[in-house]
Amino acid sequence: MAQIDFSPDRPSSASDPLDLRVRAAWLYYIEGLTQEQVAARLGISRIKVLRLLAAAREEGLVQIRINAKAGQQVALERKLETRFGLAEAIVVPSGADDITTAAFIGHAAGVYVSEQMRGGMTVGIGWGATLQASLKSLAWREVGGVTVISLLGGLTHATALNPSAVAWLLADYFKAECYQITAPAYVPDEALAAALWGQPDLRELRRRAGTIDLALVSVGDVSEVATIFRQNMLPWSEGRSLKAAGAVGDLLGHFIDAKGRLVDHPVNRRVMAISPEEIGRVPKVVIASGGIRKVQAIRAGIAACGASVLITDEATAETLLETPA
Repeated sequence: MAQIDFSPDRPSSASDPLDLRVRAAWLYYIEGLTQEQVAARLGISRIKVLRLLAAAREEGLVQIRINAKAGQQVALERKLETRFGLAEAIVVPSGADDITTAAFIGHAAGVYVSEQMRGGMTVGIGWGATLQASLKSLAWREVGGVTVISLLGGLTHATALNPSAVAWLLADYFKAECYQITAPAYVPDEALAAALWGQPDLRELRRRAGTIDLALVSVGDVSEVATIFRQNMLPWSEGRSLKAAGAVGDLLGHFIDAKGRLVDHPVNRRVMAISPEEIGRVPKVVIASGGIRKVQAIRAGIAACGASVLITDEATAETLLETPA
């Protein structure tokens, strides 16, 4: 089912490019016109219609929802809930590669968060490619008094995957207040980290983090292709050292072992992020992550923060269930 997002603050001029995308999407997805008919109705070429429809999908003006699940997915969800003590598991098809899998999981995460939004709630959000993808599947609803808290410091060289950008975009979408950790994700030494956490604004952010109603996070593995190392937040030499210390993955930049315990490593004392222990006190923690290489990290992440919801893909779910406890 396609849903066309009409925000009340959007312009309605037929000459406006955004309005044209909305009109094309409405005619094609809702009224069921062919692309040729849409082109004729709007007085533009079919190629232009194709571009408008692609842009509408890319910008999240149109969200495609599949209102049915394969029996295999449902069976995996129930097994995951039982095996890991989850309140809810959501399993999506696996993609052909990591990027596609992240997009599928991100889509489900965006839909889930949109459905959970309530007036006055506080949402904490992590970062990564999966959570970035979730922003494209948010569904607009009028909710007031929402607060969004970024759970991890930022990058000095900003990209679309900057943790602060993910939080800001979520807050902007729902017209919410946004609180960010105004420091790099990793600082040079633990003394500086302690000094920064002592600043009044970051003390206040940490206090507000204690009022979070729902936290949406992802996990990363310890490999050269993991986002933290790929984005040069940490050099891979630190990754090798973390692996030697027993780390199997990270949750909000904190590196954890197979049982979800923080490893004894300097990196964990230099990270500017809300800790797994603090996240564990949030009433509802959602981990959205997938890919076979992240199986150990997902298990560890669930243990580290007591996640109650897991959103993952079929292949990862099957491997999680096959792996001995």
